[in-house]
Amino acid sequence: MLSKKPTIRRRGIYLLPNLFTTGALFAGFYAITSAMGGRFETAVVAIFVAMILDGLDGRVARLTNTQSEFGAQYDSLSDMVSFAAAPALVMYLWAFSSLGKLGLFAAFVHMAGGALRLARFNTQLETADKRYFQGLPSPAAAAILAGFIWICLEYQYDIEIFKYFALGLTVSTGLLMVSNFRYSSFKEIDLKGKVPFFVAIAVMLAIAFVMAQPQTMLFLLFLGYAISGPVVTLVMRKRRLHGRKL
Repeated sequence: MLSKKPTIRRRGIYLLPNLFTTGALFAGFYAITSAMGGRFETAVVAIFVAMILDGLDGRVARLTNTQSEFGAQYDSLSDMVSFAAAPALVMYLWAFSSLGKLGLFAAFVHMAGGALRLARFNTQLETADKRYFQGLPSPAAAAILAGFIWICLEYQYDIEIFKYFALGLTVSTGLLMVSNFRYSSFKEIDLKGKVPFFVAIAVMLAIAFVMAQPQTMLFLLFLGYAISGPVVTLVMRKRRLHGRKL
């Protein structure tokens, strides 16, 4: 009898979700090169484009059932470039180059915070509560810095006046990413389910407000999200303490 040849499994990657991840990676890279050329407004817009593409890749993978370990790791590497390195370098080139080592330190805190947060997220992926993120998500941290730069450029604020505020903001985003504050993941929201009509109207109005003043609204939205972490964590701790006393 002739023996059957063993079946050879060809390894590959899913193309569609990884295309979005590659787009996000390119947007982060483009933000860095734009900042090096002095095109800071283009750089911050590229960071927001990376955010959109990063949000799409996971959803596309789930909708098409093309999740993979490769995709998860590739997404983390893309996030490291787009939301840790890119915002830190753009902020440094825009505001901190005259501050010497102090500016270098602030930019590095954000980048290192992003790297540590992504590493912690990957190690806790199977055990973490899906309703919450531990630490400020790196896209939100990047959006705060990009939004602040965009506002200053749009209204022609003198960076010499705000550079120490920018310094504190950059250090704060880096520390919030590695904090133990809990941030809502919004994964409990059922996008497929039906909602009351006024909810649809509220969403439309919110989009209109953001489109009317994207610089200010995006910065305020993500700044509010960053503040929500400490608030939510403190409220949850108070409830636990109150429950123990009862």
